[in-house]
Amino acid sequence: MPAPVTAGTFYAGRVSRWTGTWLSGPGAGFDSDDGEVRYRGERLGAPERGLGSVASTGIRLGALVLDLVLASLVTSVFLRPDYDDPSRMWQFNVWAGLAWLLITVAGVALAGFTPAKALLGMRVVRLDGQPLVGPFRAIPRTLLIALVIPAAIVDKDGRGLHDKVAGTIVLRTR
Repeated sequence: MPAPVTAGTFYAGRVSRWTGTWLSGPGAGFDSDDGEVRYRGERLGAPERGLGSVASTGIRLGALVLDLVLASLVTSVFLRPDYDDPSRMWQFNVWAGLAWLLITVAGVALAGFTPAKALLGMRVVRLDGQPLVGPFRAIPRTLLIALVIPAAIVDKDGRGLHDKVAGTIVLRTR
């Protein structure tokens, strides 16, 4: 006989489904005992490894860092950073953030990848099978990445809240 459902267990089950593996603990999304989910992307039909598999969190984070460095380099062409002047550095960081937003939105909307995602072998694709992500999905997706927390909360398929809102997933291209 199953245990009775109390308000606490109902809430915990809802939060676990909403946040995925982030609050459930390491490996909670990979329940192989009941056959539900063995690897990220299985429920979406993605292969376990290689071309078309879901990109790992680590490589996605690496691409984000590389794109931020690229945005800073682009900004430094137009605005020289002055490390001794906090207001000048604040201005530089704002412009670098805007450059990152532009690089990310344009790259994902038009090609499905940013320069760093292309370098590291990843692509953002729509779950509905359409060829382009488009600006109406790329803009909110990028803004949610900028907020950090939505991108840090991932489900069993390795999709962050930013991907869920946009209806996208990041897959390996090699």
